[in-house]
Amino acid sequence: MTVLLIAGSPSAPSRSAVLLDAVAARLAERAVPVERLAIRELAAHALLLGEASHPSVQQAVEQVRRADVVVIATPVYKAAYSGVLKVFLDLLPQSALKGKTVLPLATGGSPHHMLALDYALRPVLQSLAARQILPGVYATDGQVTLQPEGAYQLQAELAQRLDEAVDTLASEGLKLQSPARWGFEPVAFSQVRCSV
Repeated sequence: MTVLLIAGSPSAPSRSAVLLDAVAARLAERAVPVERLAIRELAAHALLLGEASHPSVQQAVEQVRRADVVVIATPVYKAAYSGVLKVFLDLLPQSALKGKTVLPLATGGSPHHMLALDYALRPVLQSLAARQILPGVYATDGQVTLQPEGAYQLQAELAQRLDEAVDTLASEGLKLQSPARWGFEPVAFSQVRCSV
């Protein structure tokens, strides 16, 4: 299975990219390889002018086509996902996400913008024929804090929500069993023995 992590932030480093890194680390624990796509690294003129034939755009569209699962992270500006992500999604074919599971992630300045995932991004992902859009994870700037040494730290509650999101992604999108750390392995009914 191929997992594509799409960074929809116009800046680097970014808090939304930190969420992608956290998802990548959790998938690595399950030995799931990931590919990355940073939209900000595509040719800006090609994105803005809608040049779908530009080599950098074609390569990015091909990455999306090959992926079985897509994780999209974006900052929220003015109650909507980033413009960089918008222009890229506009260049995708109408069925670009057909048969794919998508996990949306977003960061914003306050909790007031958390519905941008459901009211702005989710309809676009549905219009691109995603098979399944998992419940998204929204983080405020206060939940992804910059440390003095330059690294970002996730608040414990946010880290737990990311754990749950990746568990869902692994089981529903990748059809993987939950890691053993969550408890006992399931026992088939035929193996259950009862004595009276």
